[in-house]
Amino acid sequence: MNAHVTTPTPHSRALALPKVLLHEHLDGGLRVATLLQLLQERQLPTPAPDVAGLAAWFDANAHAGSLVKYLQGFGLTVAAMASPAALERVAFEAAEDAAAQGAVLAEFRIAPLLFEAHGLSGEVAVEAMLRGLARSPLPLGQASGLIVCAMRQLPPEETERAATLALRYAGQGVVGFDLAGPEFGFPPALHARALQRLREEGLALTLHAGEADAAPRVLEAARLGARRIGHGVRLADAIGTASQPLVDEAIALGLHLEVCPTSNVHTGAAASVASHPITALWRAGVSLSYHTDNRLMSCVSLADEALALLEHTPLTETDLVQMALQAAAHSFMPPAARDAAALAIRQRAAVVGVPV
Repeated sequence: MNAHVTTPTPHSRALALPKVLLHEHLDGGLRVATLLQLLQERQLPTPAPDVAGLAAWFDANAHAGSLVKYLQGFGLTVAAMASPAALERVAFEAAEDAAAQGAVLAEFRIAPLLFEAHGLSGEVAVEAMLRGLARSPLPLGQASGLIVCAMRQLPPEETERAATLALRYAGQGVVGFDLAGPEFGFPPALHARALQRLREEGLALTLHAGEADAAPRVLEAARLGARRIGHGVRLADAIGTASQPLVDEAIALGLHLEVCPTSNVHTGAAASVASHPITALWRAGVSLSYHTDNRLMSCVSLADEALALLEHTPLTETDLVQMALQAAAHSFMPPAARDAAALAIRQRAAVVGVPV
């Protein structure tokens, strides 16, 4: 008698695909149960008294069609995370979850100076998160790193403070710098002085651009030194138009887009995953990869993101593995870590039968 063979489900196939995570905000990616426990420990108000209720609250906010509603959750998470123990735990769990979702390499980002309002210095916050990553299944320095964010709506002096903090821990686990926050009305050029300093001192830049503002912002960020772009989806608007040179320049520069399809739908940057610009950008030859952005806020996992692309776009498993290889090549981790990740991706792809 033949042994019973279980046919893999679409989700199990998506879960098995090798992945690289380059764009995930730690304050947007807590486990629901962790957030609830941290809120209760700090005696902070919570929108719901239990895990199921809190998960439902985030789901409702994600699908409200409002960026304001979507962003409400960050007020909860930053307050809940504002202790060294909590920051260490959140960083550890983020890396643990990434590994469980098939990631072989991951970079996480956050604006450490946000915790000053809660009595924590940026140094204390960074050191706590680095401790969490160091003891994770994706060890710090081998398969994970931290990106320091500045909030672009704040004065340039605050960005310079964040840059000083990032440079202090460069080579100790901090691998890059980002401008996050509301994009429209706050172009990256406002922070040119800090970005120039970071570039001159050798810290890699990935800047949010081309999500809530137009395609030229993507190239503005690149000209300011960004090697990667957070989102960048409005670049697709230039494909096949008089603005096609923007796309050509992005390709010539080797610019890599960190695309977050589900989050883009929730924040209004795309109408649906099916109509998301990721397919057009990929077919146009733009280097890119897919990411979660905010797992908690968007109620999504890395495997969910892969499954949505496979089910709702023409992209194939081979496309997604090729994206993982491109993400590994554009990681800010040291060359040995990037090479190890690429080898692991190819090996895992072979095991699940995905041609590369």
